[in-house]
Amino acid sequence: MIVVAGEALIDLVPHGPGALADLKPALGGGPYNTAVALGRLGSPTAFCSRTSDDAFGEALLAGLRRAGVDVSGVQRGPEPTTLAVATVDAAGSAAYSFYVDGTADRLFTVPDALPASTRAVSFGTCSLVLEPGASAYEELMRTAAGQGLFTALDPNVRAGLIPDADAYRERFKSWLPSVTLLKLSAEDAAWLGGTPREWLAAGPAAVVVTRGGDGLTVFTRDGGEHSVPGEKVDVVDTIGAGDTVNAALLHGLAARDALSGEALAALGTQGWTRLLRFAARAAAITCSRAGAEPPYAAELGEPAGL
Repeated sequence: MIVVAGEALIDLVPHGPGALADLKPALGGGPYNTAVALGRLGSPTAFCSRTSDDAFGEALLAGLRRAGVDVSGVQRGPEPTTLAVATVDAAGSAAYSFYVDGTADRLFTVPDALPASTRAVSFGTCSLVLEPGASAYEELMRTAAGQGLFTALDPNVRAGLIPDADAYRERFKSWLPSVTLLKLSAEDAAWLGGTPREWLAAGPAAVVVTRGGDGLTVFTRDGGEHSVPGEKVDVVDTIGAGDTVNAALLHGLAARDALSGEALAALGTQGWTRLLRFAARAAAITCSRAGAEPPYAAELGEPAGL
């Protein structure tokens, strides 16, 4: 089982131009989207978070269940659901403003244990910024790594939520010894500073950098660097594309029985190229439709064992 730890929220997506365009609520949050994408691809997946008892919280859990995601470990509370107001530019790129004060996912606490069948845990986005929950997710990351589990991190930087950029950058560096696979966008990499080689030296076995329509590149600890181009598609918007990449990478690694640092090192050029192409294809499908709507395995024509 792959456990995805992090926030679930409601995206308010504009339908039309201008600041007063109609807003449509959509299920979202980087970790939430990753969990849904994993479920749609067919990976046994569990979600580890805290959601509200309100109607939005119920809708979020229903969306996870429809994707086949185990929600038995999700904590509940009376606090409201986090809201993210999206704006989409002419190229389909999304930006967000957040309403997070006093919301349920900020009050996440470390669970007593993860499911016994857990092989990997994925972290990222707002959940690693907003206290007190951020410290709880950080503790869970360190504990999972200490137990020998595969850990994946996508910082998915939301700069407007980060009150002290330098402090966050130092905190990011402190996570790296507990991370097996680091995935981030080129924009996040530039904001965080440093280089893939510097991050590899701090702990991860591999670093994947996404470059939107230009594709993906992985950097490995043995000095390897493997790239694939992006899949050509008519972009509706990019909401959920990076989260789909997370899910596709984890799903593909699980299919290869490669959820360990040692297995990542053994993938080689052919293995990484096939995995990155699979992730690029999955992300392209997500970009071809409105909102975070990741593909199902049948849409990808995925070969057995990738």
